[in-house]
Amino acid sequence: MMENKTVYLNNQYLPLADAKISVLDRGFLFGDGVYEVIPSYYGKLFHLQDHLQRLENSLSGIRLTNPYSRKQWQAIFAPLLDASKNQYIYLQITRGVAPKRDHSFPEDTAPTVFVMCSDIAPFAGQNTGIKAVTIDDSRWQFCNLKTIALLANILHRQNALDQGSGEAILIKDGTVSEGAASNVFVVIDDILATPPKDNTILPGITRDVIIDIAKQNGMTCREAPISLTQLQTAREIWVTSSTREIVPVIELDGQPVADGKPGPTWRLMNQLFQTYKQSL
Repeated sequence: MMENKTVYLNNQYLPLADAKISVLDRGFLFGDGVYEVIPSYYGKLFHLQDHLQRLENSLSGIRLTNPYSRKQWQAIFAPLLDASKNQYIYLQITRGVAPKRDHSFPEDTAPTVFVMCSDIAPFAGQNTGIKAVTIDDSRWQFCNLKTIALLANILHRQNALDQGSGEAILIKDGTVSEGAASNVFVVIDDILATPPKDNTILPGITRDVIIDIAKQNGMTCREAPISLTQLQTAREIWVTSSTREIVPVIELDGQPVADGKPGPTWRLMNQLFQTYKQSL
């Protein structure tokens, strides 16, 4: 049962039901913290070093010192993993418990570190495709940092769900940024394209793996701005993330994408991605 799951909190392994933090924790009061999600396939963490590098980038972006080395992180994760399952590690670091509620950074405050491991649940539409809607991107200017302040993303995603769609594709100044909880790829004229890394998107690890796989297999792949018009006329649209991997979008804003079925480029890439996972 969920309450019997073992988690890690501030140098202790304990049952989830016993894991408690103070109401003065700055993560609770201000959303002052970062997080990371790392897939694990049968006990093997997927691109661990890349995920830890992104964690370090996020911590640096909010001026919070990494409490552990990479070897220490790996040692913390190991007891939580089950080699018989596909799972994901969720880790969260906040600036910790301050003596009072104050916007300024507290001095000499130990960060709060929380880690848990959960099963990767089957995602409806993984192979058959999902519906998506476009929504104006109303988030802040540091979307490249994986912070726990996700209210805007949550509202965008819920807006999509309320419209019977599986994801919101966010549009900023007439161009695609990313999904509410994913990166975006399109296929236009046999070219695979995804928005470039900047402060408007989270640099996804799965995104980077897909780009590498494409290049290694002779596929033309570009990191370039994608206009709303290009999105609407794309032959294929995918959304990608660590736990959902590569999901085809078969309907956008009520209109079918091409013939309304997962496309041939997605089928090829999904096969290559699964083979790559097994090779690790």
